[in-house]
Amino acid sequence: MTRLRGRISSRKQVRIGAPDASLTGASGMSAVTELVDKLGLVDALDGHVPAIKTRARGLSAGELVLAVTCAQLAGHDALVGLDRVRADVAGQELWPVAAPASTTTGALARRFTAAHVAGIEDAIAVVTSRWLRLLPARVRSPLVLRSPTIDLDSTEVEVFGRAKSGVAYNYVGQRAGRPHLASWAEAGLPLAADLLAGDQDVRPRCAGLLARAVACLPAAVCARPKVRADAGYFTAELAWAATGLGADYADAAKRNSAFWRELAAVPAGAWCPARDMHGAQVAVLDYAPAGWPPDAYTIVRHLR
Repeated sequence: MTRLRGRISSRKQVRIGAPDASLTGASGMSAVTELVDKLGLVDALDGHVPAIKTRARGLSAGELVLAVTCAQLAGHDALVGLDRVRADVAGQELWPVAAPASTTTGALARRFTAAHVAGIEDAIAVVTSRWLRLLPARVRSPLVLRSPTIDLDSTEVEVFGRAKSGVAYNYVGQRAGRPHLASWAEAGLPLAADLLAGDQDVRPRCAGLLARAVACLPAAVCARPKVRADAGYFTAELAWAATGLGADYADAAKRNSAFWRELAAVPAGAWCPARDMHGAQVAVLDYAPAGWPPDAYTIVRHLR
């Protein structure tokens, strides 16, 4: 086999030199800026988040929150990412707000209190209602008329550095924080959130989080909410909170000895095929742990 001489390569040539300041890898931020303007996000944040400075100079509290959010959307997971954003001259033209220096951001972030965080949640509720009104009718109608599902989820974010505040070692030995989120599943939007330390249990706080999430649903959503949570939230407090808020709930149960006894007593004829789950069967048990609402029951699933 021979090679053809003189063949011109179709590969693009790579040029090495000084970066072109007129180019940016963050062109998608223009879509974010358009959305921010359309929803009036900055005004909503500034209207609900208390001021963090005595003089109206530089970024407001709402603009600071938005700048950090945009940095996260651009893929930066530390405050130093804001310095990289500032170095991107062309990219900054596309941002909804000017990116502050990382040192400035850190200093201002320390001024945030529980009232500021609550203000962010209130602003999100306002913006969510605006977003719903702007949707086409074919998209808005199902969200308004069908029961909204509120998902409760938590995860852990490992951090490094002894000086980190609000974090702790979790059960696997990682220094971590634990974000605790309530979201509107059908819309894919957050409603309320808490940031706990890695060793804090989410269960004592889930009822309050749920109440805030329901309050943040747009007034146009008129159907009865549904609450969905995994076994990490298995507590009667959540069930009672959902009942008191006029919501249905589904909470994954922890498997204990009482549960296994109830399962063993299910007659063979009580099982029926599960929808959209090949080979699975479900049955209803008249069982709930002590202290749960009187109308609580258990749905159990197994594979044949």
